[in-house]
Amino acid sequence: MISDLTHRFEGESVGRALELVGERWTLLILREAFFGVQRFGQLARNLNIPRPTLSSRLRTLVEAGLLDRVPYSQDPARHEYRLTEAGHDLFGAIVVLMQWGDRHLPLPDGPPIVLRHNGCGEIADPRLVCAHCEQEITARNVTPEAGPGFCAAPE
Repeated sequence: MISDLTHRFEGESVGRALELVGERWTLLILREAFFGVQRFGQLARNLNIPRPTLSSRLRTLVEAGLLDRVPYSQDPARHEYRLTEAGHDLFGAIVVLMQWGDRHLPLPDGPPIVLRHNGCGEIADPRLVCAHCEQEITARNVTPEAGPGFCAAPE
């Protein structure tokens, strides 16, 4: 059964996710974490982010379970920030944003970062695919339907 999803609805997944990760600095912090940056000072330098803003965003990411705050030296005041499983699960979203930027906001010399696939050694060209048939998923070949948590917004 195909549902009409053209109207407003509550509890929508994209909106809920954006409440947590939809702010610019948050996504850039996660990008850095995916590329192996774990320490506060290095994050601050790489991103040129105000330290109070970085502290606030890191605290939010730790509280939300996307990063773990782990001591990294004998000094209990020094910590690393490591991706949790939930944090790692956002890798695809970062890659899709990276691909979109490379395609629609290109730099004259090409992409600043490419991803080499460790399995085959080639530069990766990631795709979103269906786990059932392994066909590529695009906005043109899927139909949104109401799921078990669907709740129409009051009019």
